[in-house]
Parts: sequence; C-alpha cells; structure tokens
Amino acid sequence: MKKRLLFLLLFLIQLVPLLAQQDSTISEDKKKAIYSRARKATILSAVLPGAGQVYNKKAWKVPIIYAGLGASAYFFTQNYNNYTYYRKNLIALNDEDASTVNTTPYSSTDLQNLKRDSRNRRDISAVAFVGVYLLNLIDANVDAHLSTFDVSDNLSLRVVPAFPSGQLLAGMTLTLHFKR
Repeated sequence: MKKRLLFLLLFLIQLVPLLAQQDSTISEDKKKAIYSRARKATILSAVLPGAGQVYNKKAWKVPIIYAGLGASAYFFTQNYNNYTYYRKNLIALNDEDASTVNTTPYSSTDLQNLKRDSRNRRDISAVAFVGVYLLNLIDANVDAHLSTFDVSDNLSLRVVPAFPSGQLLAGMTLTLHFKR
C-alpha cells in the first residue's frame, strides 16, 4: 500500500508542472468559455435533473439519473407509509381508548422495532435521493469541464526509470508528449 501511495505521489509531482505549463497555454477567452459552459450545465441540472447532461450531449445519462431519483423516491414513500402505519398501530395499542384498535398481529416491542427500522430506511432513502441529485450536478459540471479535454491519438505517455547520479535513490520519470 505504501509503495502504491509513493508511486502516486511521484506521479503527481511529475504531472503538476506539466499541467501548469499546459494550462498557461490556454487563452483566457477559452478558459472563460469552459467555465461558462460548466456553470450553465450545472444550473440546468439544478433546475431540471438531466438537463445539464443533455446540454453536454450525454443524453444517455438521463435515464440513469431518473432511475436513481425515482427508486429513492419510491423507497422513501414506501418506508414513510410503513412508518406511519406502525406508529398509528403502536399508539392504538398503548392508549387507553377502546375505539382505537391495533390492526397488526405485532406486540408493542415488535411495533417499536418495526417503526424504528422503517424510519431509518426512510431517512436512508432521503439521503440517497439527495445524493443522486448532487451526483447529477457534479457530473454535469465535470463533464462540461472535460468536454475540451484532448483524447486524440496525438498523446503518448512514456515511463522511464530514473537513477539520479551520486545518490542511492531510484525513481521513475513519467513524460507526457503532445504530438503536433
């Protein structure tokens, strides 16, 4: 694990100057256009989930977003209904009113446990709904930022072992070449 972390750290150290150099070659107008596009995609997804993905020309993601939102909303509703049902029957079982009747075969302890479990599941479903919504926003933003990322065949990565002279250290040099 430590070797992997060290390798990742060395990789990032070698990559940072390259990214800084590459970023400085992008014009200010292009940077503004990228950030403007990302902002617009995020706002669209905030107003209507999936709209940012359509704006980014990734409409295939929209059914996934709505499936996640729909499933979490469905489970929230089911667990909320179960919670209120068990709560109503627990109150009916423990009050002194003869007109209220427990319609379940469960005891008071069972109803308390079922009510607590339904409440926990309801809360998890609410968190899942918010999580899917936030992932929708993050995806729209990141996808808009990466829309200008170069993935052509004009990129190459070369890994070369490095042995600094006069030192007992060994390392690795990663060189990213941009072909023109």
